[in-house]
Amino acid sequence: MPNYLFQMIRDRIGPPDDRIFLQTPGGPDFSYGDAVAASARSAAALSALGVKPGDRVAAQVEKSAAAVMLYLGAVRAGAIFLPLNPAYTLAEIAYFLSDAEPAVVICDPDRRGELASLVAKAGAPLLETLGADGRGSFADLCATQSGDFSDAARGPDDLAAILYTSGTTGRSKGAMLTHANLASNAATLVEAWRFTPADVLLHALPIYHTHGLFVAINTILFSAGRILFLARFDADECLALMPQASAMMGVPTFYTRLLRRPDVLRRASAHMRLFISGSAPLLAETHREWVERTGHAILERYGMTETNMIASNPYDGERIAGTVGPPLPGVAVRIADPETGADLGRDKIGVIEVKGPNVFKGYWRNPEKTAAEFRADGFFITGDLGKIDANGYVHIIGRAKDLIITGGFNVYPKEVEAEIDAIAGVVESAVVGLPHEDFGEGIAAIVVRTPGSGLDEAGVRSALENRLAKFKLPKRVIFVEELPRNAMGKVQKNALRETYKGSFRSG
Repeated sequence: MPNYLFQMIRDRIGPPDDRIFLQTPGGPDFSYGDAVAASARSAAALSALGVKPGDRVAAQVEKSAAAVMLYLGAVRAGAIFLPLNPAYTLAEIAYFLSDAEPAVVICDPDRRGELASLVAKAGAPLLETLGADGRGSFADLCATQSGDFSDAARGPDDLAAILYTSGTTGRSKGAMLTHANLASNAATLVEAWRFTPADVLLHALPIYHTHGLFVAINTILFSAGRILFLARFDADECLALMPQASAMMGVPTFYTRLLRRPDVLRRASAHMRLFISGSAPLLAETHREWVERTGHAILERYGMTETNMIASNPYDGERIAGTVGPPLPGVAVRIADPETGADLGRDKIGVIEVKGPNVFKGYWRNPEKTAAEFRADGFFITGDLGKIDANGYVHIIGRAKDLIITGGFNVYPKEVEAEIDAIAGVVESAVVGLPHEDFGEGIAAIVVRTPGSGLDEAGVRSALENRLAKFKLPKRVIFVEELPRNAMGKVQKNALRETYKGSFRSG
């Protein structure tokens, strides 16, 4: 039996020759031949450390070409790759290590000292280092290995990775992703987004997350294209390199920051064929302004850690702001009643449920949670509220846990946010429910104003009075400089609820 995922990569890229796979500005380039050899050395190094098929390999490293080769090497060695955000605290790392029990932990050289005792307590026998500059003890070990490696046999249902969810409610859970999950989604995205060997992807995303690691890198590997690999997002660097690229994947923050340079943006984007946005909702205003400035309609899509990509606005056809498009080929999506699971059909709001080869195997060592999140017919309950319109486009309304119940009425935050965002002087908003002694939850709007705007709380409420039912009106409007976001650009509503939880204590 071959190594399911890497064999598909081999089949897609063809002979590993001098075609460029990974291009790092100011650094060495990796051809496909280099990548196959380097990933073989990573796989051999892991094997030399005693890693066996099914073992976990935890990596808390900075973004680099060497980190990509570590991921591919782990796949080839038959290991389960566990990427960890470099920003995680020691307490968070301790939990992940105790839960996943990796055979080896690979970290940035600067963190070795503080992680050593954690790794020992977690029972992981080995701690190796790998820096963004490609140096470290693991890199040294790789250098002694052959560029030839016999890939470990892995089938489609074997695990390729565990990604921990963001953990906004309770402990983070490890989503188990199989070889087939990753391979099927990459193959689907190549077709859906028309990637070919001629494509050059501008890559400024982190690679500890499904977006930057699996959506971006696997899609390029499956199309035999090229990646312009940036260490991090920098608007000026992206604009300088954009003329060399054909596509970009980003989060909404990328696009809002690039729009601040309209004089450069139109020229830089002139020959691009595709801009993709995900990981957080894209404001309709950003979508509209991007079209005006560049002539390109951003393609917004929808996915989760547990499901890879679920839906996408069409490559050919109308890309509608505020929607994430129809379900991808081979993926079934339905809108269900949260309590009964009954299919609600079109234009009704309910919980989004999904089924397909992209959907994960379950939560690591958590069979109870796995059972609770799947329906009897195999549909995964995403926890996202949404609807499917008459044209088959999926609309994301928000997280089920973000639903506000005020005075017995259900209020969907996105409906209120859309009206607030349309007010002159508003950049963006986030609506949350906060404890209220009379209503159970009171609606609070956290608003970012445009610089110099004189908009105040009364102005916001006045603008909404004829747009929303009275029970949907915010009882408080709080102005802030910016909304708290996680690394992928998602607004952290849990942080807002915690920060402003006492706002209605006086009644």
